[in-house]
Amino acid sequence: MVLYHLKEKVEYSDRQFKEPPACRDVPPDPCGGPRPRPTSDAPSSSPAAWCRPIPCPHLRPRLSSHQSLPSCALRPRANPCHQRQRPGIQSRAQACLSASPFRMKSAAGLQERRGSNVSLVLDMSALGAVEPLNCGVVTPRERASQEYLLSAGRALTRQRLQDVVLHTQALHAEFAEIPMNFVDPKELDIPSHGTKNRYKTILPNPHSRVILRTKNSYNPLSSYINANYIRGYLGDEKAYIATQGPMINTVNDFWQMAWQEDAPVIVMITKLKEKNEKCVLYWPERRGIYGKVEVLVNSVSECDHYTTRTLTLKQGGQSHVVKHYWYTSWPDHKTPDSAQPLLQLMADVEQDRQASGSAGPVIVHCSAGIGRTGCFIATTIGCRQLQQEGMVDVLGIVCQLRGDRGGMIQTGEQYEFVHHALSLYESHLSADTGQ
Repeated sequence: MVLYHLKEKVEYSDRQFKEPPACRDVPPDPCGGPRPRPTSDAPSSSPAAWCRPIPCPHLRPRLSSHQSLPSCALRPRANPCHQRQRPGIQSRAQACLSASPFRMKSAAGLQERRGSNVSLVLDMSALGAVEPLNCGVVTPRERASQEYLLSAGRALTRQRLQDVVLHTQALHAEFAEIPMNFVDPKELDIPSHGTKNRYKTILPNPHSRVILRTKNSYNPLSSYINANYIRGYLGDEKAYIATQGPMINTVNDFWQMAWQEDAPVIVMITKLKEKNEKCVLYWPERRGIYGKVEVLVNSVSECDHYTTRTLTLKQGGQSHVVKHYWYTSWPDHKTPDSAQPLLQLMADVEQDRQASGSAGPVIVHCSAGIGRTGCFIATTIGCRQLQQEGMVDVLGIVCQLRGDRGGMIQTGEQYEFVHHALSLYESHLSADTGQ
């Protein structure tokens, strides 16, 4: 009797697959997944139709207009029709996932998220070697910013420069259009680099950052410093280095940079403390050793707005002279009342740079290395442009600076001050040439 019933079940099972009954339309699942497997109370649908997966729109990853999933990721998993359905919400969720490359973890983790009855935890391992969708993808907004920094400009004749200075509102509007070009921390693949940054949002742009030469190739942090090479007039490579004010744990790195780059001049445009610490005292009173670099102070000269020190740097039996300018008349988050002291500082720095005979970059820093530092470098380039070409393109200069280090010239007031300083310099040029 038992054998008879078993034989009857086997024959019924064979007939079920070889001779399927007539199909009857079955309403689709509310979630949009495969149609439910027929029970014994209802005739079954055609196996071919029942097995066809329908992707679940609620679980499909959201893509931007320029992204798409690889075709292999859109293939359904094999034999979803032979998986027994469970009633309820969990059954529908599993049915929706049957046509997706994502795989749901075990049911034990479905209620991990607080405040939710059902939390779908997706297992990305099913994608295999598929690369992340956003890896290396440049968004339309980023592409537009890059194109702006490369192409924007507004050439100003001498007369036009004098007129523009009077229209401060237009200058502020023009400044607001310039992309900041700040760095995403994910772009710097250097473990613990945050310990060497004075401000966590002000980071060196990777393509132009200064890399310290070190024998410890296994520790990338030892070669890291928050500094960028900055192009000069006519795109002259490595004309300047813009960097943050040294911290207690980066003083040795700073002097190592000054030595390896053979910098003829260092310009410091900040006080040591302005409400908060802006920079540490990184030079000695007479003599100091910072890592492998020995620093000697040969002379000190006091001026109305800045102090000049003549330094000698030594390492490994070699030495070279560096001029250090400490400009203290520039208030934090503001602009100076007069641009004349800045123009005098620029003239002295340029004279010392030419006299040194060194082709190394001039190191410029404030606290973050973008605001006052950007103003000094932009004004220096603009003065050279006025002198050589009789015109100046401040917008183009700032775009070039931000292409090398994000955020150079921080505020509209600083942008206005650069124009004011250049108009003052133009007045001096006109007086000298009798125009």
